[in-house]
Amino acid sequence: MTLTRRLVLGAIALCAALPALAEDNPLGLIDPAMISVGTMGDAKPYAFTQADGSFSGFDIELFLNVAARAGYPADKVIFTGQDFAALMPSVANGRFDVAVAAIGTTDKRKETVDFSDGYLAGYLTILSADDSLKDAEALAGKRLGVVQGTLQEIYAAKNFPKAELVKFPDNNSAVVALTNGSVDAHFLDYEAAKDYGTRYPELKLAANIPSFDAPAGFVIAKGNEALKAALNKGLHEAMQDGTWKTLYEKWFPGSPMPAEYLPK
Repeated sequence: MTLTRRLVLGAIALCAALPALAEDNPLGLIDPAMISVGTMGDAKPYAFTQADGSFSGFDIELFLNVAARAGYPADKVIFTGQDFAALMPSVANGRFDVAVAAIGTTDKRKETVDFSDGYLAGYLTILSADDSLKDAEALAGKRLGVVQGTLQEIYAAKNFPKAELVKFPDNNSAVVALTNGSVDAHFLDYEAAKDYGTRYPELKLAANIPSFDAPAGFVIAKGNEALKAALNKGLHEAMQDGTWKTLYEKWFPGSPMPAEYLPK
């Protein structure tokens, strides 16, 4: 048999095998028998390890529910803990099928990975002794604290253009400045604001703003449209049948819930 004929026959055999491979692995997984998931072990209440080494948290329970709807029950989902910075590169490089850790969807991140639809829009809170500072108009001319490099800083620069942003390295230093009058308000994550409001009764949560600029999504490899579609279908079902709401109330008791994720 000539080399050319062998190459032609090989190509024909490969093409014939492709549909079978697709049927055996419809979601394009690394191992079609399971979904491998990269997550974090120290991001409570989103994702964390328990005393027995298993993973728990809002993101973990939600993903397990969504995966089961796609035909992969809990015993077919393998979680591995990693540093946050390594999660998206590990998906892009084929180590994991998915990364799950309340990972915000941004245009920059979408250059290397894809995201499911959003499932968690954290609330951003204006913390102040003056509870009239509720919106952009009220903040005009006011000194507003933000932690440098955070989503809150990006949001404030875009949506509170007339406020004077004062940048801090962390929330603690910003709240100290707030209590001594160096700033008029501080803009931070709701869960953190709730804690500071408990510790400093004079401070009020003046406004809680859902952030849909960078909602959390499940991270998947670029181009895996089948897996993306399956996760999105499961997410929408979990929102419509109340599963998302139940898990949110469990892991974020007392926190406001965006209407976009509640049953219609």
